[in-house]
Amino acid sequence: MKSSLLPLTAAAVLGTTLFAPLAHADTAMAVASRLDTVVANKKLTVCTTGDYKPNTYLNPETNAFEGIDIDLAKHLGKSLGAEVSFVKTSWPTLMKDYAAGMCDIAVGGISVTLDRARQAFYSAPLARSGKTPITRCENVAKFQTLEQIDQPDVTAIVNPGGTNERFARASLKQAKIEVYNDNVTIFDQILQGKADLMMTDAEETLLQQKLRPGLCAVHPEAPFTFSEKAFLLPRGDEVFKHYVDQWAHLSREDGSLQKIVKTWLP
Repeated sequence: MKSSLLPLTAAAVLGTTLFAPLAHADTAMAVASRLDTVVANKKLTVCTTGDYKPNTYLNPETNAFEGIDIDLAKHLGKSLGAEVSFVKTSWPTLMKDYAAGMCDIAVGGISVTLDRARQAFYSAPLARSGKTPITRCENVAKFQTLEQIDQPDVTAIVNPGGTNERFARASLKQAKIEVYNDNVTIFDQILQGKADLMMTDAEETLLQQKLRPGLCAVHPEAPFTFSEKAFLLPRGDEVFKHYVDQWAHLSREDGSLQKIVKTWLP
């Protein structure tokens, strides 16, 4: 009887020894997670640019942020029992500000790119998009392809520091690229004839053609590129990422995500 108990006891001790480091690692990860900090402090701090409708916009009349990702961040905050506060950033300084710890997450139509993925985690994708032109309506037929756009007599306007500028510089070798710092009034430059077009995400072209009669989105249903939008999360924080991913999944399945998107898109 004693001999039959000895192997079992030894196995139990061995199992405890083997799995103790894993249990310790899991505990350490949980303690270190931003998730616990947000829940304990009841505060979620969010970086956003405030210049990229329909995802994020700092309304000068109310001095408050609004848009698809702003509402989604508030929805995430509610699920955590946390008050949401927003921190203004810019596209050129987005990754620097986030890496400096200015906020818990960053939102606002942020495209999933590999260079950003080296510095931070992404949540599960919240939207699918791609780059496509917006131009004056009379010019839609002229700018159907990149070959038509990349001509010496064409001026493409871009906002600095983000994927719009990156795509324009990678795609256009003959056309003139003009950098314009105000991403809110940039579309007025096209209406006024100071630029021929802008290439940006399809959902933005759909919104801007609604807001600015005279501008038309060019084949937004078939953009030049494929991209996904997501929230930026702390690099290495698997616990927080798992929670945000689960929130995104449930929000999509219960219709909350789609309801918020429909509020802002035509």
